[in-house]
Amino acid sequence: MIEGGCFCGSIRYQIEGAIQHARACHCSRCRKAFSGASSAYAEVAAGSTFRWIAGEDKLTRHMSGHGWGLAFCSACGSTLCGMFGDHVHGVTLGCIDGDPGVRIEMHIFVGSKAPWDHIAGDAPQFEERPPSPFTSAE
Repeated sequence: MIEGGCFCGSIRYQIEGAIQHARACHCSRCRKAFSGASSAYAEVAAGSTFRWIAGEDKLTRHMSGHGWGLAFCSACGSTLCGMFGDHVHGVTLGCIDGDPGVRIEMHIFVGSKAPWDHIAGDAPQFEERPPSPFTSAE
C-alpha cells in the first residue's frame, strides 16, 4: 500500500498496488507546476487502484489540454497528481509518505531545463520525450 497527501494534511490518498516509470521532467511547464527544477512523477501501474481517502472536496483540478491536467490542494497548493480526464494517471513522488518503491528512471525535456539546474545521478537524460518503450505518456 502506498499512501500520500498534501503539505497541510487536508488531502490524503492510497494506492493499492504499485507505481512505475518514475521520471523527472525539466520542461518549463513542469517547473512552474511543481515550483522547482523539475517534476518528480510516477505513473500508477496497470492493475493498481488509486483512491482519495480524505479531503477530495479540497482538490482543485487544472486541465491543460488534450484531456491532461494536474490536481492540487486548494488549501496549501501541493501538486498531488497528474490526471487524464477524471482518472488519476500518476502521482508526484514528493507527496508520497515514505519510500515509494521506485527511483527516477529518466530525466526528460532536459533541453529546456533551467540554466541554474544541475542534474545528478546516472539516470538517462533525454533532450525531449524518451523513445518508446520508456513511458506511456508524460
